[in-house]
Amino acid sequence: MTLSYRDATPDDLPAIVAIYNSTVPSRQATADLEPVSVASRRAWFDAHGPQRRPLWVVEEGGEVIAWLSFSDFYGRPAYGRTAEISIYLDPGARGKGLGTALLEAALEAAPGLGIDTLLGFVFGHNESSLRLFRRFGFADWGVLPRVAVLDGIERDLVIVGRRLCP
Repeated sequence: MTLSYRDATPDDLPAIVAIYNSTVPSRQATADLEPVSVASRRAWFDAHGPQRRPLWVVEEGGEVIAWLSFSDFYGRPAYGRTAEISIYLDPGARGKGLGTALLEAALEAAPGLGIDTLLGFVFGHNESSLRLFRRFGFADWGVLPRVAVLDGIERDLVIVGRRLCP
């Protein structure tokens, strides 16, 4: 798959939020139980920037169909070379290799962003996301058992990680 992505602009935020909200009902990708608003995601959006913590979007036919973010981990300076990575796809874009292409691009870009370590936070029952990360050499670095309750079911959170340099 040939991947073309760009840095997100404020005009993309409604589409980013719509894709995020499309995952809420599945209880697979987010701990939010109700859709979020564009206004509630503004500070999150503003915490990203192309030089250090990019937020990328993929378009098809002029519509945003996917996004990837590098986010600060834990918000303390000593963790500055570690980033959390998140990938979200529009329902119509899933299962076509786009997540694979985005993760591959992120791994290539990360060292140039000053990132030595990438982390993913994935529900234990989200097998497709865990398979994606593991295919790219991410290992299970931790499991937080039964920390989320989704529709009355306790769920594990798996922390996957990959060190990018020795």
